[in-house]
Amino acid sequence: MSRRSSGLIGIWAEAQRQQQRRREAEHREQVQFQREQERRERAAARDASRADREQRAAYRQRREAEARRRTEEIEARVAELTGLLVTGCQVPAFSTAALRRPEAVEPFSPGHLGQPVPMPDPGLYQAQGGWGFGAGHGREQYEHDLRTAQAAEATRVQQLAAYRGQYEQWAAGQLAEIREHNAGVEEMVTALRTGDPDAVVDYFSAALYASSAWPGEFPHQVAAAYDPAARQLVLTWELPGYDVVPEAKAVRYMPTADQEKETVRPAAQRRAVYRDVLAQCVLLVLRDLFAADGSGALESVVVNGFVDDHDPATGRRAQIVLASATVSRSVFAGLHLEQVSAVDCLTDGLGGLLSARPDQLAAVRPGRMPADVGRGVVSHGGGDDPDLYEMDPVAFEALVAQLFRARGMQAVMTTRSNDGGVDVEALDPDPISGGRIIVQVKRYRKTVPPTAVRDLYGTVQGAGANKGVLVTTSGFGPGSYTFANGKPLTLVSGEELVGLLGRHGLRGRLGGGSGTSGGRQPAPPAGAPDDGTAGEHGGAGEHAEHNVLGMSWSGAVALDVCALVCRGTSVLSDDHFVFFNNPATPDGAVRAVPPPRGDKAAVRVAFDALPADADRLVLVAAIDPAVNPDADLAGFTDARIRLADGAGAELGQLEVSDGRAGETALVLGSFRRRTSGDWDFVLGGQGYRGGLEELLGDYGIEVA
Repeated sequence: MSRRSSGLIGIWAEAQRQQQRRREAEHREQVQFQREQERRERAAARDASRADREQRAAYRQRREAEARRRTEEIEARVAELTGLLVTGCQVPAFSTAALRRPEAVEPFSPGHLGQPVPMPDPGLYQAQGGWGFGAGHGREQYEHDLRTAQAAEATRVQQLAAYRGQYEQWAAGQLAEIREHNAGVEEMVTALRTGDPDAVVDYFSAALYASSAWPGEFPHQVAAAYDPAARQLVLTWELPGYDVVPEAKAVRYMPTADQEKETVRPAAQRRAVYRDVLAQCVLLVLRDLFAADGSGALESVVVNGFVDDHDPATGRRAQIVLASATVSRSVFAGLHLEQVSAVDCLTDGLGGLLSARPDQLAAVRPGRMPADVGRGVVSHGGGDDPDLYEMDPVAFEALVAQLFRARGMQAVMTTRSNDGGVDVEALDPDPISGGRIIVQVKRYRKTVPPTAVRDLYGTVQGAGANKGVLVTTSGFGPGSYTFANGKPLTLVSGEELVGLLGRHGLRGRLGGGSGTSGGRQPAPPAGAPDDGTAGEHGGAGEHAEHNVLGMSWSGAVALDVCALVCRGTSVLSDDHFVFFNNPATPDGAVRAVPPPRGDKAAVRVAFDALPADADRLVLVAAIDPAVNPDADLAGFTDARIRLADGAGAELGQLEVSDGRAGETALVLGSFRRRTSGDWDFVLGGQGYRGGLEELLGDYGIEVA
């Protein structure tokens, strides 16, 4: 028999179904949420990936653009060099008219003094109450203001008259100076027409220096003489070095390595461009000279183009002639320079000489040289030039001030008393590199002491000047150059001064009949200022004035410190290698000595006693294999060279490079002789994994 349900089971079943539906709905919501979350994460990842790709693409575009910019700069530089002659021919010719100054001065400008003081308007006072009974206050105010305005006007008129008087006095002085200058120009023009050698040399030297055809970084050094009988100008002109032609041909960005790669210009192409530049320079010199000859002083010109570099045959610095030509006016007049091939024109058209391998400093036989003419040579002085040693001190300071004015600056001499250590004050008008310059002048015969350089630095700081310049007839020691390094100081030695004077049409020589002393100054007279660095006096070597180079470093690594007396990169001989088994050179100029307190090694050097054919003193350090056979130079840090005089007084410190892991020998640096005879320090840093033996091999020493 069947039984009827009571309904409870149906209710329970329905409840179960509702609960199941809720669980399913929650599950669906959870699945939907997870899917949405995954979608958002995938979208974010895609956005990040796209942003990263865009960032990488933008970075690559920037690097590629920078590479293209550098390539364009290189191409523009080469185009400038190859178009030097064409550009130079477009520059207006120099003439005596360019030397004349117009007889005009700045007109009188009274400024605010030119405006009369306004008088009070009585109508304004009447409008405030009239002049009648009870209006006395308005009248009194008007009369007071009127008297005040009249007094101010009287003062203005008086000040205007005084200012006009000052202007007229200044204008008269300016006109007198202009007329004196123009009179000097007329005298020179007359001398040019008569073929006066000094006038011809001065005028045509000015024509070369005034030409805007030359790139700013090109050298400007000339020596010239004039032969009036042949109406021939003979000169030497400095040419740019081989590095003027870019070594790179193009720059390309390498994205895989994330670096720029330079495509090297083929050696033959670079040499061809350089030969073309040299030929263009010679032709441009000829063009500037003949174009400037309005007086017909030149029948022919001899140009010897040289570079100032180390002679491969001797290792000494010298003027190496790379191009030479003797050209008459008539032959040169038949050329169309804008359309010639410079090399073919110089060698074939004019019969000149041009080095086939100027990159290797292969010289050509020079033509007639200025010294062959025998008179009127513009160089480091001559018999007619004043001896700077014997010049009156005030006249010497005036000559230095004139040199600064010739370089486009304003320069005045200071008063002889209370000058605060300042002999000349100059103002460089250049808005970027210019400013106020303090100049001290030392007419010495012996080396200027480092104390003078320190005093100049103190004067520059105290005066708030932009720069200090110390000019001397002698030279400077390593201590002076060390102290001046990195400071706003310029040191001008005697030979550099003579060269500057010659380049700017001024005259001066350093003793003797002519020329210079080659960096070795004559013996000083009694009472001449000393350099303050002498520990001993006498001849060369051990009795010469010397410096002590004390070396120290951090770390416990044991090192051998050695010195090499070299010409270029070759030691003079095995005996000029100073180390523990050879403590001194044969002449005693370089000697290993016990280190002063605080130093770990020391070398004593008499720079003036070094051999004449030595142009550098190289200092090196190497691991001592007997003490530290497994060590390297990773522990060689905080190294420095302490420069002291013979009495032990510190003159300055020279920082040197730290050592590197895996290297066992290091070039600390080298003192190099300048053309003036002074010595500069050049930082080293070349490391060697093969120790001292490998290092010495680079300097021509074979270690058995």
